[in-house]
Amino acid sequence: MVNLSKGMRQDKRMNLPGTYKNRIGMDFVLIPAETFMIRSEDGHEDEQPVHTVRITQPFYLGKYMVTQAQWKKVMGENPSEEKGRRHPVDNVSWHDVQDFIEQLHEKEVGEPYRLPTEAEWEYACRAGTTTPFSFGETITTDQVNYDGHYPYGGGPRGKRRTDAERVGYFQPNAWGLYEMHGNVRDWVADVYHEYYYKQSPVYDPDNVSGFTERYVIRGGWWGSQAKHCTSSNRDRFNPDVLVGALGFRLVRTVNP
Repeated sequence: MVNLSKGMRQDKRMNLPGTYKNRIGMDFVLIPAETFMIRSEDGHEDEQPVHTVRITQPFYLGKYMVTQAQWKKVMGENPSEEKGRRHPVDNVSWHDVQDFIEQLHEKEVGEPYRLPTEAEWEYACRAGTTTPFSFGETITTDQVNYDGHYPYGGGPRGKRRTDAERVGYFQPNAWGLYEMHGNVRDWVADVYHEYYYKQSPVYDPDNVSGFTERYVIRGGWWGSQAKHCTSSNRDRFNPDVLVGALGFRLVRTVNP
């Protein structure tokens, strides 16, 4: 089922609607193909150097992180530490996510789903911005679920929540994506290499092959300092790890 919402972007070159809802009830937003700059705001070595990336094909990205209800609908159980149907599923490993995608493909025959690459994730998170956050130079705890005792730059101190909020609780970025900063961290497709950006290709970089003990995670979580919730921040975990406040959102691939 395809839904086109008033005011949403539409890719006229491929006649693609701006939004998409699948049979499980997952909402997706069309992300256009474009060139952007991957950049670091605070000089972390694994976020250097600033470099150009070209996303050559549009794609649909989850408007929200996958919820506990959606996970249970596909997998038959809910592994999350703190329960809530509309809360992001967490306590799932990278390999668990691959199992979820495989099961989703069986229910959604012909619909190609996957994790976003970290380049796609940062591009969508930035939503056309070049500032540390999609909301500007800093954030507040009214905008993002993070540890407000540790603000970014000249930002104000705020509260520290003790758990994730339901999806859609905070305001979206300019492209209609919710909770790209904070709340629950995102698994992405890429294996983690500290110096990958020094050799990253320009066109559709996807560091998804090769032996590694760690995969990239993005976005920060409700217990993060603000500096760990920037659009550029990279972190990593073992693909078998099970921790709270680590979930995912999916890409639905657009076939050219």
